Amino acid sequence: MDTLNEMKDLIQSRDDGFVHVRGAREHNLKNVSVDLPRDSLVVFTGVSGSGKSSLAFGTLYAEAQRRYLESVSPYARRLFQQMPVPDVDSVDGLPPAIALQQQRGGSSGRSSVGSITTLSNLLRMLYSRAGTYPTGMARLEAESFSPNTPMGACKRCHGLGRIHDVTEASMVPDDSLSIRDRAVASWPTAWQGQNLRDILITKGVDVDCPWRDLPKKTRDWILFTDETPTYPVYPGFTHEQVQRAIARGLEPGYQGTFTGARRYILQTFANSQSAMMRKRVEAFMTSTDCPECHGQRLNADALRVTFGGYNIAAMTALPLETIAATLRTSVDANPAEDATAIAAGRIVEDIIARIGVLEDLGLGYLQMDRGVQTLSPGEYQRLRLGTQIHSNLFGVVYVLDEPSAGLHPADTQALLAALDRLRNAGNSLFLVEHNLDIVRNAEWVVDVGPQAGTRGGEVLYSGPLADLKDVEGSRTRDYVFAATSKVSHAPRKPSGWLKLDDINWNNLNGLSASFPLGAFTSVTGVSGSGKSSLVSQVLTTVVAKALGQALPEADEDENALVSSAHAGEPEGRIVGGLDVIKRLAVIDQKPIGRTPRSNLATYTGLFDTIRKLYAGTELARKRKYDAGHFSFNLPKGRCPTCEGAGSTMVELLFLPSVYAPCPACHGARYKPDILEVTYRGKSIAEVLDMNVDAACVFFAEDAGPAQALTTLQRSGLGHLKLGQPATELSGGEAQRIKLATELQKQRRGHTLYVLDEPTTGLHPSDADRLMDHLHELVEGGNTVIVAEHDMRLVARGDWVIDLGPGAGNKGGHIVAEGTPHTVAHVSGSVTAPFLARYTG
Repeated sequence: MDTLNEMKDLIQSRDDGFVHVRGAREHNLKNVSVDLPRDSLVVFTGVSGSGKSSLAFGTLYAEAQRRYLESVSPYARRLFQQMPVPDVDSVDGLPPAIALQQQRGGSSGRSSVGSITTLSNLLRMLYSRAGTYPTGMARLEAESFSPNTPMGACKRCHGLGRIHDVTEASMVPDDSLSIRDRAVASWPTAWQGQNLRDILITKGVDVDCPWRDLPKKTRDWILFTDETPTYPVYPGFTHEQVQRAIARGLEPGYQGTFTGARRYILQTFANSQSAMMRKRVEAFMTSTDCPECHGQRLNADALRVTFGGYNIAAMTALPLETIAATLRTSVDANPAEDATAIAAGRIVEDIIARIGVLEDLGLGYLQMDRGVQTLSPGEYQRLRLGTQIHSNLFGVVYVLDEPSAGLHPADTQALLAALDRLRNAGNSLFLVEHNLDIVRNAEWVVDVGPQAGTRGGEVLYSGPLADLKDVEGSRTRDYVFAATSKVSHAPRKPSGWLKLDDINWNNLNGLSASFPLGAFTSVTGVSGSGKSSLVSQVLTTVVAKALGQALPEADEDENALVSSAHAGEPEGRIVGGLDVIKRLAVIDQKPIGRTPRSNLATYTGLFDTIRKLYAGTELARKRKYDAGHFSFNLPKGRCPTCEGAGSTMVELLFLPSVYAPCPACHGARYKPDILEVTYRGKSIAEVLDMNVDAACVFFAEDAGPAQALTTLQRSGLGHLKLGQPATELSGGEAQRIKLATELQKQRRGHTLYVLDEPTTGLHPSDADRLMDHLHELVEGGNTVIVAEHDMRLVARGDWVIDLGPGAGNKGGHIVAEGTPHTVAHVSGSVTAPFLARYTG
């Protein structure tokens, strides 16, 4: 009996309602120990880069995942993308965890809002079991209503909805040119293109006459043949010279293989690993709605079945809120009197309940067939959150990464209500957040800092929100408990206006908009009102095209043919103000590189300057080392064992892969003789290991590096190491690196800067620093336009364009425009009362 009581006491002492973390050292965490209450809303806050995510995701969630996967068979573990094992002494009292992170959804271009919320499965079941079938038609299985299955997909377009092909006109845009003058514009450039032309010379094709004058049979073979014949190539020879060379038995330069223009385009688009190459050949492709399914992706039988007057393709094209209303009306009109009606009522009830949760999260404007790739990270996270709320799990820790990202202040209230539902159901909520409204609603706050990087990684405070006000080292408290929130800013007078008419894209139909030049403009509105469509898509596309400037590469998407949400591109017509603008700069939060070889120093150009300094040292000149020897990406300088990566990966199959320092260079990345070259006593590897603050001191007397480093330091990036891989940078850090790169450029003429929600991922203090830089650009005679939800930032601007009044098809209109003070007092604006908090 005593033993039993002792066991009970031990269990109670362990299960005290808290999660106990001891000795966390992940990333910049400094042996952190902290206790976190379960069944509560806990917010992790602190400046960007302080270590919040390292504690919440890198330690707590990673440890919960590790424990769960230990219960799974080794074979099954191989199917999971596992996080590294966290560097922590112990974590006690940790329930199972689910992470909802900021990311764009899924790699599959066929993923949609319906698929990730499971609404598509329910709707297919509804059409299968309770749809209205044509007389005599056999009942279809649920899979027959999916364009992603052989039973349901349109046979002509394979469930894509569009036919992609190439034509003579698309491949040969100017038929007055000869083959030598690159009439076949779709062929590759440089040597590969020359190879194809030389093969045609061997074959006897006249490569110097206009394309239009070649026989049609010859033109068709060059463009459309699927043959890949091999011919002897004699570079620089005419056809007659080739014939004589063959007759004399002269050895050719090489044997060349011919590829038809269409075959080259389709193979490159399908197989190339380069987004740039795929984008180039895509320009020669035509895309039209499938003539058989008319873009609806399903076969004819599936499209004949209806429910509530809609076939399933038409139903999924409606906004979620409209689907719920349509289904409810249909079921109400047909009372449950037989098995089919009962089944329909049960399925519809579940669909409506699921959609209701998403509507509460402000997502009722989304269509079920909308591709996941077109969603913002905030929309994607909230869709997953809505699915979790409906699942009614109990005793789970939800670890969320800025769930308020992309939310208008009005929508944040709905988010808080949804989080309360999860907590009240018996779950724990651990949120990494910067939104002051969310922080003020927290039951427990963990403030990490005091600064970023190596100067952070400490828990400054962990406890109820009210006592945070007494923590002097906290930069969060100054904003949470600010005596006044009013902003003092005198709006600038515009130097002109950039005017756009006939704007058409997403929910923008025939819109006209005017943006003041030489000013800071914020485009506001509820989530889904059309802000990003106007700013990041229409404005950037139209201006870039007018300036003859290429837009930044889109995210790589191996399913681009499927994930394209639109046929065509954003439309708009510039009717004034373009003559002032000399350049467009889009500064987003996309990574500055996709591999660990990309880093802060390489992106900003700082590394080029530093490598030249090393190449100019006495020892480097003596050994005839140029700047290339000091690049870890080139064979002549990098370590041959790890090829400049600094580490080697050990694949453990069913356990997370382990990265170990390279056994040859021990993580230095370079050959030993390269590391013997020093500049002021430091090797190139030691410089890459410096953070920006240390490098500012080290290169203080070198004008080139000093200017770039000072700008980075002023941008709040002093904690980042010069060689820190791009893959380890947050979106906010990547954006500030891009902005710092712009600030150090020698700008000539007026530049239009466009940013989409630049404060996402930023602590209020970092957002203020960002705002100072943006105003610096405006003071330099440029124009800044942002889509933004942070009303503190909006209030400090010069002009506001407020879209709405609602989201989706209820938005897309300008409901208010003017100075922040003016818009704050417009009665029809949802934004106005929130903006009024800061404008007075």
